[in-house]
Amino acid sequence: MNSRSTRRSFIKKTALIAGMPTIIPASVLGRDGSVAPSNRIVLGGIGIGPRGREVLGAFLSQADVQFVAIADVQKSRREIVRKTANRHYGNEDCKAHNDFREILDRADIDAVLITTGDRWHALGSILAAKAGKDIYSEKPCAMTLAECRELDEAILKHQRVYQAGTQRRNVDNFRFAIDLARGGKLGKIHTVHAGILAPVNDLPPLPGEPEPDPAEIDWDRWLGPAPLRPYNKRYVEGQWRGHEGLAAGYKILEWGSHTVDLCQWAADADGTAPVEYEASGTTIRARYANGIQLVMRLSGFNNEGEWLGLGTCPVRFEGEAGWVEAGDNGKIATRDPALLAAGAPKEMAGTDPSKHVRNFLDCVKSRAKPACNSTVARYGHVACHAAAIAWKLGRKLRFNPVTDGFLGDAEADAMRSRVRRAPWIA
Repeated sequence: MNSRSTRRSFIKKTALIAGMPTIIPASVLGRDGSVAPSNRIVLGGIGIGPRGREVLGAFLSQADVQFVAIADVQKSRREIVRKTANRHYGNEDCKAHNDFREILDRADIDAVLITTGDRWHALGSILAAKAGKDIYSEKPCAMTLAECRELDEAILKHQRVYQAGTQRRNVDNFRFAIDLARGGKLGKIHTVHAGILAPVNDLPPLPGEPEPDPAEIDWDRWLGPAPLRPYNKRYVEGQWRGHEGLAAGYKILEWGSHTVDLCQWAADADGTAPVEYEASGTTIRARYANGIQLVMRLSGFNNEGEWLGLGTCPVRFEGEAGWVEAGDNGKIATRDPALLAAGAPKEMAGTDPSKHVRNFLDCVKSRAKPACNSTVARYGHVACHAAAIAWKLGRKLRFNPVTDGFLGDAEADAMRSRVRRAPWIA
């Protein structure tokens, strides 16, 4: 029996005790604009920092969500979240945990919000799926090509609702651009462009410092499946990006997990990935089996590729009859302005997760697949990881998206996976 039906049964039973006349508050029945407990989604959080608190705010604003627990290995961060939730609800019901597994063990929790660093996203999601929880996970969702497959297979096996935090799938200007591409308004699509950050090699390790009290910062649990290294406070303050085993894909997945995801959608390639990859400087060109070209190039105005300056995480879709470009400032540009005359959306920031969160919650209730479900996330991330390997090796690679293997390149194949540090394994 799931937790929602358990709560529903409890309410019914309490109304029938020993024939006593029972007065049930309107809020329990879902009247007066409130949501009955039996229809609420009970949520727990894992590793919620600054960006995670923005996403949490979108969850807290939903009347059918009850946030009850936060797990974070940093005491200061979990206390911020605990106090924020309790202040929002006007009670002390939100509990704080050091170990996220205590949240996964709670039968009353329906879903989890995972906003840790990259290293924990896939493993945390897999363990949550095994525990019967639905999952909203920030991106990049997987550290390697192998994790992309492992994550998707775990979600499907355990029949969980999963939403990757690539929220631009539910931001209006990006959706409008996608509709133009997929609706034939641009003619046959031949090239899709994804804005990325400049790829970089792994940074050298930070110098070791004395480890803090585990009650304040649990360093071993913070590292989790990543390789063991000496503690340095800058890691836990957010400067882990760019370090081996802590961040994914030589920075390509930072924005690529958003923009390549959108290009996959525009190219009608959500269930596959490009079959060829070749890097030239900071630009990576890929080709799908149907001939559509994917170009990953630096984001920003007037740099390589001449973006129009529509904000961060830009995308551009080109067809035989025209093109469209969109970015995070909420604007859209096309060669034919008439395409915008009918139905162009109001501006909405590409970083706003509110509609993406609502899509996830609706799917938790309906059991439908969210906009960026595990399979959609899998192949968008696969494309980014394969591109990162091609950039790192500096040569053209051929790829089989069915087997997730490189063709005729053993060195590239060896980069598809990494060993998780014990005991942090699925």
